[in-house]
Amino acid sequence: MTFAADEPSIVPDTEYHGLLGLLPAKWVPFAQLARVERPIGTWLLFWPGAWAILLAGGFGHWPLILWFALGSWAMRGAGCVYNDLIDRDLDKLVERTRARPLASGQVSVRAAWIWLVALSLIGLVVLLQLRWEAQLVALASLALVAAYPFMKRITWWPQAWLGLVFAWALPTGWVAVTGTFDAAMGWLYAGAIFWVIGYDTIYALQDREDDALVGIRSSALRLGPYTQLGISAFYALAVGCWAMAFWQFRPQAIALLPLFPAVLHLIWQVATLDAKTGENALARFRSNRFTGLLMALACGVLGGA
Repeated sequence: MTFAADEPSIVPDTEYHGLLGLLPAKWVPFAQLARVERPIGTWLLFWPGAWAILLAGGFGHWPLILWFALGSWAMRGAGCVYNDLIDRDLDKLVERTRARPLASGQVSVRAAWIWLVALSLIGLVVLLQLRWEAQLVALASLALVAAYPFMKRITWWPQAWLGLVFAWALPTGWVAVTGTFDAAMGWLYAGAIFWVIGYDTIYALQDREDDALVGIRSSALRLGPYTQLGISAFYALAVGCWAMAFWQFRPQAIALLPLFPAVLHLIWQVATLDAKTGENALARFRSNRFTGLLMALACGVLGGA
């Protein structure tokens, strides 16, 4: 294990500086590799799985939800380590990412691979708790995950690929409860994909200048001056798909009422986003943890009815 300095650098979007201070110095770069101090990614990976479990089975599946929470933490961490391994040379060229442990030389490539395997083993423990049909669904995501870091090199819409990846817990959770797919799950999954495209476009606003200089593609660059309109459209599509999922589950107008808090939150995000400068992009991106929570409550209310 190779470290470039005794005190690791803190990347600009670190959320919990104090958490890193509680860890032994040699552990800190590995915590940063797994984004332990930035839990928003874990929340965003976890929530779609929780929606599926709650809508398909109501509030009675807490053990399964807790397993999904652990799996989301481990696999989000593993995915970040893999992403940094692939992108370590590009990360050196971007202001926001040049302090990452691999890009800055705090952690060796070999040590990062060992850490990736360790996190994956935790994910394997979670996988073994699921019914076999859900295990197959979960394993099918590995190809999507492996390809994701390369999408920003070949398409202007890597956020769409991320949507496929970050929403994958949803069909896994649905099958874990029901053992099968159905139309409600399909609409819920489609909505989650559009939601991911919307919030990751917000996130990409932070890197527009650097991305343009080094040749990294993103939806924020592609949409240009129409970014705010584009995000609005993606969120509208997400809401429409979620409404269809709820309608499939219960074809009554009252079934759509639990969606309104989440809808209002998305409207607030877009209305208050400074898409021109991106100054509040990180805060609006992080606020999607509350969108996820509001959707989970909506799914639980409808699923438990």
